[in-house]
Amino acid sequence: MRTRSLAAVFAALPLALAAACSGNGTASSPPTVAGAAADNRPVKNGGTLTIALDADPDVLDPTRATTLNGRMVFASMCEKLYDIDADTKLVPQLATAPPRLSADGKTATIKLRTGIKFNDGTVFDAAAVKTSLDRHRTLDESARAAELAAVDSVTVVDPATVRLTLSRPFAPLTAQLADRAGMILSPAALDRLGDNFGTAPVCVGPFKFASRTSGSQIVLERATDYYAPDKVKLDRIIYKIIVDPNVRAANLKSNDIQIATRPRPNTIAGLLSDPNLRVVSGGGLGFYGMHINIGNVKGATEAYGTVNTPLGRSPQLRQAWELSLDRNAINKTVFNGMYQPDCGPLPLESPYRAQNLTCSNRDVAKAKQLVAQSGIKTPIPVTMNVPNDSDGIRLGEVIQQMTKETGFNVTVRPMEFATTLELGKAGKFDVMLDGWSGRVDPDGNLNNQVTTGGANNYAGMSDPGIDDPIKQASTLLDVAQRQALYTRATQRAAELRGYIYLYRQKEYLGLNKSIAGVGPFADGLPRLISAGYAQ
Repeated sequence: MRTRSLAAVFAALPLALAAACSGNGTASSPPTVAGAAADNRPVKNGGTLTIALDADPDVLDPTRATTLNGRMVFASMCEKLYDIDADTKLVPQLATAPPRLSADGKTATIKLRTGIKFNDGTVFDAAAVKTSLDRHRTLDESARAAELAAVDSVTVVDPATVRLTLSRPFAPLTAQLADRAGMILSPAALDRLGDNFGTAPVCVGPFKFASRTSGSQIVLERATDYYAPDKVKLDRIIYKIIVDPNVRAANLKSNDIQIATRPRPNTIAGLLSDPNLRVVSGGGLGFYGMHINIGNVKGATEAYGTVNTPLGRSPQLRQAWELSLDRNAINKTVFNGMYQPDCGPLPLESPYRAQNLTCSNRDVAKAKQLVAQSGIKTPIPVTMNVPNDSDGIRLGEVIQQMTKETGFNVTVRPMEFATTLELGKAGKFDVMLDGWSGRVDPDGNLNNQVTTGGANNYAGMSDPGIDDPIKQASTLLDVAQRQALYTRATQRAAELRGYIYLYRQKEYLGLNKSIAGVGPFADGLPRLISAGYAQ
């Protein structure tokens, strides 16, 4: 089945690309989708809501987890010290106020909610916060260590107060504590499960973990110990893993699921035409593109070395590779114009974005010239790992076709998303497609992605022209100063081309109209605390 399907796609690609690159693409105009305004209809008490995810989350351990789908599940069961509201403003969640900083910016004091219990009935207090933050900072396998690298120690002042001692002023601190680095885990569950915490995670949240069937579903149940029980309406949430976007859409139309995350762009118009469904949009903080392995020989967080591939060795070839690509054509051909072509890590509306950032246009002649100057015999072999879903495969094939014209011979390797990430971390790839869901502070879109030793720096980029300005910017509060530093860092990263940005992936959500109370999701994470069936 796949062989016939791919053959048909390859046959159609040249015509589709020619039309898209000429500005006369055949893709229909993208449908108009409303923003994720809060739906405040009254909601019934009780019931089960089934929400489809497009991939199986990785481990449900906030210290180790790295996937967007994992964050979607955590949003219902693991609260954080802080959160963001519908306007992406940082607000207290398990804390009661923003951190109180010392005059030198090196001490942050955080006041905590009292009278709260974890979902196993044990007490939430400052000692529990210290246990979790220390684990996030120091566990060998932690994906949060870089996010909290500025934190030297955590001290319990009293049961409702913790003090963070920092090695330097750290402007992104509150934003980091508004994501997995700020999720507080039950010490009792940590003592009981240790490294296996992700098999039965326990946090503070409106829903508690019930079960997981790998590759199939994750079940959460209403938490009896939640501190705001009147807000919670549903009895149960089932996160069902449905990789195929067409199957997700069909299940939504049949009401086998009530919410579908990430509907495929070419299915959105069909969902909007169904009187029982609606589609809302959010996100835009993140990006999608491709890692090119230029230094990751032993692992993303290990010492970097020389990658013995044509693209890995030659910045000149990486420039030719980028000049082979037409971001606008990719958006039209693969995503029906529903995404936002871009070549940088920060959203267009971000005050920290480089003001003079201009994306390169496709230039086949220049790309061919650079390939010829490299002296490497063509066609140049490149293996590209892509997610094993229709969008990932289609995107890989479009890139394959574009780069073929300039002298590259790309082998597209579809694989499960978790496998793609594992190979990325290990440095076992030439090129891999991957995205980042984004953070409200620019440090969250850069520090762990392109700096030396970053857990998500799969390319193995290591350059003081990137590391130093990003580190310096994190110590400052002035927007203009930070913007200038991020501009320097992103310009240098663009020269190395360890990561080539393609577009900003807006997050769409398909919902049955019977469902109300789903909060706005500017970060792409559906808030289900007050969700339920409309009265």
